[in-house]
Amino acid sequence: MSILLGLLLGAGALLVVSPWLWPRTSSTRPTRPLSAPALDRLLAEAGFAARRRRAVVLSALALAAVAASAALLLTGVPVVAAVAALAAAGAPFAWLRSRARGLVRARRALWPDVCDLLVASVRAGVALPDAVAALAASAPAALRGAFASYARDVAASGHFDSAMARLKAALSDPVADRLVEALRMARQVGGTELVPVLQALSQSIRADAAARAEAEARQSWVRAAAVLGVSAPWVILVLLSLRAEGAAAYASPGGVALVVFGAAASVLAFWLMSRLGRLPEPRRWFG
Repeated sequence: MSILLGLLLGAGALLVVSPWLWPRTSSTRPTRPLSAPALDRLLAEAGFAARRRRAVVLSALALAAVAASAALLLTGVPVVAAVAALAAAGAPFAWLRSRARGLVRARRALWPDVCDLLVASVRAGVALPDAVAALAASAPAALRGAFASYARDVAASGHFDSAMARLKAALSDPVADRLVEALRMARQVGGTELVPVLQALSQSIRADAAARAEAEARQSWVRAAAVLGVSAPWVILVLLSLRAEGAAAYASPGGVALVVFGAAASVLAFWLMSRLGRLPEPRRWFG
C-alpha cells in the first residue's frame, strides 16, 4: 500500500511540474501575444528576476520528498506523509508571495523620496534621462541597483524608452509602473506638467502608505488566527499518530478519508481567512 501511494504521489507531482520541465516547442506554441508566466512574474516581484523557474520547481520537489520521508518515518501513516509532501511543495511559492508582498510594502515608503529627487533634478534643468540615471547614486539603497542597471543601459544604447521598459520590468512594482509610465509620456509628448504630476504622485503614495499601514496593523490578527487555526489541528494529528493505535486509526479507510477531508477544509479555511484579512493591492500598469 505504501509503495502504491508513493507511486501515485510521484506521478501526480510529475504531472504538476511537467509544463515547466517539458515546455512547448516554438513550433507548437500558439502565435498570439502571451504575458510572462505566472511563476516568472512571481520571481520578479520577489526580487529574483535572474533566477530560473526550474530552480523553484526542483526546490519544491526536494522539500516535498524530505517532508514526506520525515512524516512517514515519524508516523508510519502514508496519507499523513502525502499531506506533508503537498504542504512542503507549496512552501516555496508561499514564501515567494510573502517576500513579494513584503518588498512592495517596504518600497511603498521609498517612492515619495524618489519622486522628490526627480522633481529637484527637473527643476534644476537636468535632462530627464540624466535625472533618472542620477537616482543610481541618490535613490534609497533598496532601489539603487535597478537604477544603476538603467544608467548602464541608457548609456550603452541611448534609447530612453526601452531602458525605462527594462527598468519597469526589473522593479516589478505597481508604484514604479505609474512613475515609469509618467516619465515615458513626459519624454514623448513634452510639456511643463511633469513637476506637478510627480508632486501629486508623491502625495498620493504617502497618503496610501499611511492608510495601508494603519489597516494592516488592525487586521494582523486575522492572519495570526488563520495560521493558528490551520496549524493547531495538524500538530495534534501528528502527536496522535506517534502512538501505535493512533497510526492504525489514521491508516484505516475512515482515517484516510478524515485526513483528506481535514486537509481540504484547512486549505479552504486558510484561503478564506487570508482573503478576508488582505487589503486589495494596486494592479500593475502594462506589467
